[in-house]
Amino acid sequence: MSNPIWFEGSEDSDGAGRRLAALLARPGILGVPGAHDALSALLARQAGFEALYLSGAALSASMGLPDLGVMTMEELCAAARRIVRASDLPLIVDGDTGYGEALNVMRLVRELEDAGAAAVQLEDQVLPKKCGHLNDKVLVPAEEMARKVAAAARARDDLLVVARTDAAADSLDEAIARARLYVEAGADIIFPEALTTDDDFRRFAAAVEAPILANMTEFGRTPYRTAEQFAALGCAIVIWPVSSLRMAAGAVAELYAHIAADGGAEGLLPRMQSRADLYDAIGYHAFEALDDSVARSVVPETPTEEE
Repeated sequence: MSNPIWFEGSEDSDGAGRRLAALLARPGILGVPGAHDALSALLARQAGFEALYLSGAALSASMGLPDLGVMTMEELCAAARRIVRASDLPLIVDGDTGYGEALNVMRLVRELEDAGAAAVQLEDQVLPKKCGHLNDKVLVPAEEMARKVAAAARARDDLLVVARTDAAADSLDEAIARARLYVEAGADIIFPEALTTDDDFRRFAAAVEAPILANMTEFGRTPYRTAEQFAALGCAIVIWPVSSLRMAAGAVAELYAHIAADGGAEGLLPRMQSRADLYDAIGYHAFEALDDSVARSVVPETPTEEE
């Protein structure tokens, strides 16, 4: 009896990948914020966004870990599943270096599709990988990354493959050459990390026949630009991968410092999400309505000092 090909995909599904492809087919640029957990995903959807990005850096930081490739595939897929379940939006998932070689990449693709993801992002660094905006990154040979891209394309049903190259930090020509190779291998979207100038973006977009993803991460090498500015440079997608985590972490740090200094959180009440707004975001009353044995909850009024 012959061995089965474990991770072969079919071509008859109509899942999240095709929904993301439809968004990309529209005119203009697709703005995709990072969502580091299910609640941030709900808030992004509430704000009107139509797709989301799960950053490995944001997720690992939320777990108290550095972005050095130490998170497991299972942890990534569990987070992706929670975000998709909560938001029902197409989700681009940062798969780092694919958790190994070709077979590992194929396993990752199947697990992410099972979790409902729309796209997997793979990068061409050597483990332990680093943030694309840091120094001394080491890249795998381009052909090795192309094999991973081809493996991902072979394994998917309709999951899109985002191929990231970190070569531009040393050579834009090398980044372009790698991107072309990755497109030939089956990449649907190309992510040139840490470009710095308008000319670099224009040249890259003109040289690579695939939708270009721009990374508008804060405190990195890429100067701040708006979605419209990236669109003018030839980009099809812009992500803000870690912004939600940075805002949340900054606010929580301020809260804890305030409680430690004042003995309570009352001074920050005007800046907190209210109970009513939280219940609205998570659909609290809609869940109650699914079971008529659960009485609809009444949000208590905020007590005043006189009471």
